[in-house]
Amino acid sequence: MLARRTFLIGGASLAGMSVLAIGWSVSQAREERCAGKTIETPGSNVKLNGWVMIDRANNVTIVMSKAEMGQGIHTGAAMLLADELGADWSQVRLADARIEALYRNRVSLARALPLRPEDHSWQAQGEEDLARLLTLLGGTMVTGGSTSIADLWEPMREAGASARAMLCSAAAKAWGAPVGECEAHAGHVVWGSKNSATFGELVDKAKLEHPPTHVTLKDRSKFTIIGQRRNRFEAPAKIDGSAQFGIDAHPDDLLYASVKMCPTLGGIAITHGSSNVKNTEGIHDIFTVDPYHGGTGGVAVIADNPYIAMRTLCELSYTWDHGPAKDVSDVDISVALIKAIEGGAQPQYFYSTGDVETKLKQSKPLKMQYEAPYLAHATLEPINCTAQVNECGASIWVSTQIPMAARKAVAKFLGLNEDKVQVHPCLIGGGFGRRLEVDYIVQAVAIARHANGRPVQTIWPRAQDTTHDFYRPACVSQFTGALDADGKLIAWKNQSASQSISAQALPRAFGIPALVAEMVTDTTNAEGAFDQPYECPNIAVTHNTVTLPIPVGNWRSVGHSLHAFFVESFIDEMAAAAHRDPFQFRLDMLTKPEHKRHAYVLRTLMDFSRWQCRPTGDGTTARGLAMHEAFGSVVAQVAEVQKSGDSFRVTRVYCVIDCGVAINPNLVEQQMESGIIFGLSAALQQRISIVNGQVQQKYFSDFPLVNMSNCPEIHTKVLQCGTEPQGVGEAGTPPIAPAVANALFALTGNRVRHLPLIDPPEPSGGDIWCQSVLTEKPLACILPQKLPCSGHCDANSNQN
Repeated sequence: MLARRTFLIGGASLAGMSVLAIGWSVSQAREERCAGKTIETPGSNVKLNGWVMIDRANNVTIVMSKAEMGQGIHTGAAMLLADELGADWSQVRLADARIEALYRNRVSLARALPLRPEDHSWQAQGEEDLARLLTLLGGTMVTGGSTSIADLWEPMREAGASARAMLCSAAAKAWGAPVGECEAHAGHVVWGSKNSATFGELVDKAKLEHPPTHVTLKDRSKFTIIGQRRNRFEAPAKIDGSAQFGIDAHPDDLLYASVKMCPTLGGIAITHGSSNVKNTEGIHDIFTVDPYHGGTGGVAVIADNPYIAMRTLCELSYTWDHGPAKDVSDVDISVALIKAIEGGAQPQYFYSTGDVETKLKQSKPLKMQYEAPYLAHATLEPINCTAQVNECGASIWVSTQIPMAARKAVAKFLGLNEDKVQVHPCLIGGGFGRRLEVDYIVQAVAIARHANGRPVQTIWPRAQDTTHDFYRPACVSQFTGALDADGKLIAWKNQSASQSISAQALPRAFGIPALVAEMVTDTTNAEGAFDQPYECPNIAVTHNTVTLPIPVGNWRSVGHSLHAFFVESFIDEMAAAAHRDPFQFRLDMLTKPEHKRHAYVLRTLMDFSRWQCRPTGDGTTARGLAMHEAFGSVVAQVAEVQKSGDSFRVTRVYCVIDCGVAINPNLVEQQMESGIIFGLSAALQQRISIVNGQVQQKYFSDFPLVNMSNCPEIHTKVLQCGTEPQGVGEAGTPPIAPAVANALFALTGNRVRHLPLIDPPEPSGGDIWCQSVLTEKPLACILPQKLPCSGHCDANSNQN
């Protein structure tokens, strides 16, 4: 993510910095196993390091530093430590980590550098080492970028191995045995056939042992938990309803709030007419709220329950200042993006090899343009945060991917020291990047300041959620390609344009100065375009950044979600122009040793999907292919589409993934299914359209999700390759859109170069929820019986 010039600080050589970074990381790793000073040790738990506690009943409690948002990270991370420790999996428990430096994400910055995966040069290595050093010095706790398992791969295993060494040392002293002959497995330390003790029996002595300065991690062949199929820790609670998401927070004396924000992105509220409702029973306060951290201003109502707050907002009148976005509509955005590419502005080069311009002039090139729209996150759990502000400080109960940044933002807003802000992390009902923001958290705290010390849960209605998101950027991408006489791709020029995510997100979420954020090379602008493995002698990949008053943010798989569609559609078009099978066309561009894994994934998918037996010639069914590398994983998919009258349906998807070490194949398969459904929803009918700065979509009827009735069969094969785990949570999303688009071309002969692939539903227009609650009889279970209903129900009825 950081520009190369950022790493050339003070003329110091990257080689020297590399040595410094490596030395720091080693010493830091040792220190981290003993850190975590603020961790609680309830009951008889004994802390052996910042990641693990053991009680006398032999229960092992593993500390979770990542947010659980459906990806199964709590299970996968626990497996890492439990295996190295030698724990009995049935006795493993979980505890949330406190906010402290030990739990900062150590790999996110290094993995965000604008480097191709096969770039192992000294310069690339130096940049990665320096990025790790900077993260150690000033990183933050974050769950995102599909980095969680990669981030925890070493520290959690080292913590487990360190605790194991302390237990074995304590046992050896008690038995007079050589420590090297003591082994830990299934929750016991054993020596020979006669000496055995549980971890719980040894833990009081083990805590007195000095943590080792060096640990030996298990060889992969010795794993007993890693690589196995294990059920998810949080699954039973989700099934029985006891799982606690952010919206389930209910501290004592709780009030509720809702907000109606200016319909124009970035606008503010000038006045609100509240004289007809402000004295209504159940309403505590009505007031304007400012825009926070890149959000939009509006009006808030605090009430006894969510229904009163939301209904009251429907009855108010408003005067808005619509701000700079009021003159921006879809056509303006499209023109700005195309103009950025064709207007002669100097682009940023992300990758270049050979002489593209000369080769294109010598050939008969093919040109094509692809487009992708803005997209909302549309998480099933709507935006919410519970906050309490009193003389002791502030407490927040929230679903967030960045708890450390959230605490910092709240403390700064309130003018408090960070230790006066307590964050209670909750399960996340869908993150997809939306919970990487702090706008809704600071807004909830600002609202809670009006409640005289009582806690307030702020909930956004669905329409406010959809129309006030930080959207995946709209993007235009132009390709020019040329084939030689043998049908091989010999020139590939790609120019794209979009807004920059990091220029907006770094200041508003992490407090990085805007000037610094603008200097950062935003890899998400072109990830998925410059870093793919296809071998072509002449390639140029460039990007132009456009500034628009539309808020953009990280969306599941970020730039990969855009550029996978562009690149894989382009590759398929070139294969069709060469009259080549799309599988073989790709394989012929994956001949180098460093691309062996990509070719293996493709060949595996060819067999797994029975590509050679695909339907041909009947005119009702066809298949399409796409392969994409993202977050260190290689994923290839075949989508099968079936024609029915004037419409079509995706009936089957075959997916093969190489994610290195698959910690839990169950979780990998689930994330491939999740990513495919998420990406397919976007590919088929989702788009955010903007008219005069106002988002037109409000509800899921406007922004449809794939559901049980139209979800395809999904078949996944997980390859166990490599020596380290790679990203999984987002890697399954990028290939599905181009796979379906390529299948549609095979089916119809028509190439669709824009997303969504079919026309989305017409926006619903007005606020359906407000219309509903003001015309229908409210439910007695959520509405106090004595609340006046403004004539919309029988005032004398008990069914208020």
